[in-house]
Amino acid sequence: MALQPVVKRSVSGDVFEQIAADVLSGELAPGATLPSERQLAEALGVSRPAVREALQRLAAAGLVAVRQGDATTVLDYRRGAGLEVLPRLLVQGGELDPGVARSILEARLHNGPKVAELAAMRLGKNDSATVGAALDRTVEALAAAQDPVARQRHAMEFWDHVIDAADSIVFRLMFNMLSAAYEPALTALAPIMSAEVGNVEAYRELAAAIVAGRPQQAAEIARALLEPATTILIDALGGH
Repeated sequence: MALQPVVKRSVSGDVFEQIAADVLSGELAPGATLPSERQLAEALGVSRPAVREALQRLAAAGLVAVRQGDATTVLDYRRGAGLEVLPRLLVQGGELDPGVARSILEARLHNGPKVAELAAMRLGKNDSATVGAALDRTVEALAAAQDPVARQRHAMEFWDHVIDAADSIVFRLMFNMLSAAYEPALTALAPIMSAEVGNVEAYRELAAAIVAGRPQQAAEIARALLEPATTILIDALGGH
């Protein structure tokens, strides 16, 4: 008998996911009002505290406005939400949203060279040996990997170290969310990403430029590394 781990589900989490999906898909338009806590609890078959907790999470995510004694109003997530909604926007109803995917790829291409430049500028002498060793280990793991998905993971780890060296909390949080959005698509993207993650020498050159403190060179290498696959993917998505 093949047993599967039992996943503990959060009732309030399920309520959150259901309403968030409706907001992000547009089924619940900005300005729409949600039913009362009592009505939602009855319709969903859950307790009012579970509904209340879910609404608080939705408000914290910038998806709804909760006013005590008044109706809960749906907000325009484009104006109020943060990067944490990206993974939900990328895949909705089991389908990849081409516009969201294109936006993620554009951000990746434009941010990558700047992050590499900042890393080369800010990497102090005390940190260069540590970061250099981490980058070298990741590059060697990338070179040794044969599985295309494993190679993508090593490439993501490489950029994780670069982000640390760049010492930018904004780029760090953006990277975290972009990675979370990218993760579910690793297998599907493997054929297109194979040339990029297989370009081990470019990763070596980028690591060397960062450790040597050459910002312009680091930015140029990063763009040359990221641009081909990004262009192919955007063209495949019908972007311009």
